[in-house]
Amino acid sequence: MYILAFESTAKAASVAVCKDERCLGVYTVDNGLTQSELLLPMAQDMLKSLKLSFSDIDLLSCTVGPGSFTGVRIGVSLVKGIAFMHGIPTVGVSTLDSLAENLSGTRGIIVSAMDARRNQLYAAIYRCDGERTEKLTSDLAVSAAELALMMKEYDGERIYIVGDGAKIAEKHLFKDGIKTEKVPPLIQNQNAYSCAVIALKKYRSGDFCPDISLEPLYLRMPQAERERLERTEKGISESK
Repeated sequence: MYILAFESTAKAASVAVCKDERCLGVYTVDNGLTQSELLLPMAQDMLKSLKLSFSDIDLLSCTVGPGSFTGVRIGVSLVKGIAFMHGIPTVGVSTLDSLAENLSGTRGIIVSAMDARRNQLYAAIYRCDGERTEKLTSDLAVSAAELALMMKEYDGERIYIVGDGAKIAEKHLFKDGIKTEKVPPLIQNQNAYSCAVIALKKYRSGDFCPDISLEPLYLRMPQAERERLERTEKGISESK
């Protein structure tokens, strides 16, 4: 089974092609360009170099959030479009689950943490015994201080933090005296290969859908909508 996976929920754009569990190629770019300019050309270039086309792909996948609202929409929309044109099934993967997959095989507690701005994080906690990874929480939108409080339960265990929110999380854990392990930079952030690995597992368990059913995962409203509501609430308050 050929799998084409996309990651666009953070700063970098990433595309991976796999044949079952085997990674045939990963293409990641982090140069400030928007994912809308990068993802499709990256996929086309990689498929061409592998002497494949979209019609050879058996499964499409992307991380569906949490993350950048624009990035999530771009990735989901691209996958839906390709899937519709070629009749390919899709799998949506939590960005936090994909991040945790970067450390599969590690023994200890894995924390996926994404910077949600204003000292807030998108986060989830996992336990890995070296073979199997168990998700201990749902995907959360929490403050860095709230995450540090949650992590007191695991103080004394080996704790690994991945994601672009790792430094924020580590800073707050350090204040509470909780030590964390070093994570190599190459596997610190999102990549499409981890998305593809999880997508294959989900597909084999029957957890896949047609393009029309693939949807983003948002843990909070977009900033523009939050600001609109804040202005509305302020106006109501001032009119009383």
